[in-house]
Amino acid sequence: MAFYLVSAVPEHALMEELGERLGRDEFVSMRPFGKALTKSLKSARIRRDGVAVWEEEDYCSPPLAEERAAVLDTYFRDLRVEKVDEGAGWRKIEDLPYLFPEFMA
Repeated sequence: MAFYLVSAVPEHALMEELGERLGRDEFVSMRPFGKALTKSLKSARIRRDGVAVWEEEDYCSPPLAEERAAVLDTYFRDLRVEKVDEGAGWRKIEDLPYLFPEFMA
């Protein structure tokens, strides 16, 4: 298993839809990545330049291939990954505002 710090440009017109789908846990049942993807996206942060960032665990090569095909490429563009130790990605972005603050209440 590997961990990645993911950065991607949100498709702004679709962020409300993504938030609603996350709120209904629509992705949780997707195997094998649904639970991890849902948890990561609910905790995603947003940088000042408008790029969304989050840490994601993944088992694929190339990284996030299944997640991209099923979800990510619909809602984000210019997706990039940086391999990190578990938790290191979250520590790097912990001071940034949440992409979906409604899940942090």
